[in-house]
Parts: sequence; C-alpha cells; structure tokens
Amino acid sequence: MLRKLVAVIILVPLAVAIVVFAVANRQDVVISFDPFDTAHPAYSRTTWLFVPIFAALIIGVVIGGVASWLGQGKWRGAESSPPRAGEPPAPLRLRPPA
Repeated sequence: MLRKLVAVIILVPLAVAIVVFAVANRQDVVISFDPFDTAHPAYSRTTWLFVPIFAALIIGVVIGGVASWLGQGKWRGAESSPPRAGEPPAPLRLRPPA
C-alpha cells in the first residue's frame, strides 16, 4: 500500500509537469536533415517543439538502458548455474558482524 501511495505522490505531479511542458511548447519548428541547403532541404518535417524533445529523451533512456545492460553482462554471466535435480543448494555463508 505504501509503495502505491509513494508512486502516486511521485507520478501524478510528474505527469502534470509533462502535460504542462507539452502544452507550453506547441510552437512549430522545422526539423531538417539537409545541412547543405537550408532554403530548400531534401527532407524536412514541421512538428511541435515538444515532439523532438520527448523523442530525444526517450531515445536517450533506451540507449542508456542498453549500455547499462551490456555493461553488466559480465556479472550476469558469472552467476552460478542452478543446482541440478536432487542436489541441495549451496549453503549461505555470512561474515560475522564487525
């Protein structure tokens, strides 16, 4: 119950802030992928300002997640294999308190 309450306390203001940001940034911007001809670009797209900002944010989160997942691969690969059928699990060894 406490986890749901904390999630609501954090997610509701975050959602409100995102909606306010999107509404405040509805100016039209031209995104061009032709740096050589700015007057008549080969491909350009007119969109609201918040769309490329959110797209960059989402792409950054995905790239960061993939980089983190790949960087932690050596620890995932180092995990011991599960015990075979009929074999008891290895005992847990704890260090005594200091």
